[in-house]
Amino acid sequence: MQSLWMLVASFLFSIMGVCVKLASADYSTSEIVAYRGAIGMLMIALLVKLQGGTLKTRMPYHHLVRGAVGVLALWLWFYAIGKLPLAMAVTLNYMSPIWIAAILLISAWWSKQRGLAWQPVAAILMGFVGVVLLLRPSIHADQIMGGVIALVSGMLAAWAYMQVRQMGLLGEPEYRVVFYFSLTCAVAGLLGALIGKSVYASAGDVTWHHLDSRGIMLLLAIGVTAAVAQMAMTRAYRLGNTLVTANLQYVGIVFSSVWDVLIWKESLAWLSWLGIAVILCSGLLATFYNAKANRKPIPGDAISSE
Repeated sequence: MQSLWMLVASFLFSIMGVCVKLASADYSTSEIVAYRGAIGMLMIALLVKLQGGTLKTRMPYHHLVRGAVGVLALWLWFYAIGKLPLAMAVTLNYMSPIWIAAILLISAWWSKQRGLAWQPVAAILMGFVGVVLLLRPSIHADQIMGGVIALVSGMLAAWAYMQVRQMGLLGEPEYRVVFYFSLTCAVAGLLGALIGKSVYASAGDVTWHHLDSRGIMLLLAIGVTAAVAQMAMTRAYRLGNTLVTANLQYVGIVFSSVWDVLIWKESLAWLSWLGIAVILCSGLLATFYNAKANRKPIPGDAISSE
């Protein structure tokens, strides 16, 4: 199943998150975004050259829109983390699969299509319940604006994922999608570091910091894992069932929780372990249903067949 590429992407994104958390002690958000994009861009360009491919695209507009939406979602995500408890920020950002399900439902209703399966949507909702149990978020009155921004970030991420799917259906390969998004990240991060417009950086953080051996290793790991994870994610959305792929995205928070336990020695309450079990069960149910449904196409999901 092509949707299972999202498991690979989620695991690599969790490693990237660990490296970002470690690197953030020495580098500003703008620098991390810039290095992430530049390293991924150079890696993809080298692979394309070795394999005899081309970066020429017939979809410059699609790449521009996808890059702008993706980078804006990224910046809002960093801002929300700075304004909210991490549990709440992560939970709201991980509503993107629910937004994807809503987009598909509205699209099916608008085009007067019938037969959009409820089981994958139910699995996504079940997965979000697992996220809430795992993180147990809370929010206060003075954090409402940050919560709204986190919600918007998740909505933009969902839009970006749907754009990735559309570009794949139009024949754009994964490596070009990842290359141009990495290029956009590199440019946005560079501009943020140079002119101090990063919403997450103070005046003292806008200059470039010295690169030592530890920093080089962390930034390389961020760039490489981000690029490979984006390749896997793009393939999952391009070739897999959209709702199943979106639901498997929840597993990423399980990986992140495991890293918290192993690296930062954080302990998980029994509700957190219950949340992990619910997330895994939702992914298994969505995968099982999709494998069963592949025997008979679902007419209502215009972009769900593999």
